[in-house]
Amino acid sequence: MFMSGSYLAFIVLTMVIGLGAQWYVNRQISKFSRVRSSFGMTGAQMAQRMLADHGITNVAIRQGGAGQDHFDPRNNSITLDPEAYNGTSITAIATACHEAGHACQFAQGYTPMTVRGALVPAVNLASNAWVFLLVIGIVLQLEGLQALAIAMYAVVLVFQLVTLPVEFNASHRAMDYLSGVGVVSAERKGAFNVLRACALTYVAAALISVLQLLWLLSQREE
Repeated sequence: MFMSGSYLAFIVLTMVIGLGAQWYVNRQISKFSRVRSSFGMTGAQMAQRMLADHGITNVAIRQGGAGQDHFDPRNNSITLDPEAYNGTSITAIATACHEAGHACQFAQGYTPMTVRGALVPAVNLASNAWVFLLVIGIVLQLEGLQALAIAMYAVVLVFQLVTLPVEFNASHRAMDYLSGVGVVSAERKGAFNVLRACALTYVAAALISVLQLLWLLSQREE
């Protein structure tokens, strides 16, 4: 099953999709990290201002490590990597406002985010267990265990699909805010390029998972 020609082709295809998406996002982030925003605020300041303008005052904004940019609904906090936290580049303010967009979603009870949060416990279990159950099911030729593994993988895919509108909406909120506070058109275009590139990584991950599920189902039918 795992050494078939179709599986090797699948591995190559997913590597091309994943590496291509990562190359593009790194290129856009690097490009606009070198372009300073004329707005004159750091990413942390921009996120704080966006939250305040939305009437949200209870979100902590923290500096994390390199590449750590996320909103955590468990403690209602935003973490930004050092460049986004302290920097004044287009990438910094775009990233910060995107994470502030997630905080706004949480504060306003945005439905896809609520659904995504409800799926987290099941996804944590499924993402760690499905491949082990699949391998055991194949080795022992237990059809039921293989079906369970595929069902658990489907839960992971649903989570990734629900993540897409959450990410797109956060970027939309960020772009609306940047436009509303008067960030100039050329800089907004750069911010859009950064956020679009980041969104592509989520699209690529979901596409890879769809292809994986289709391949698993096709093997069940053989």
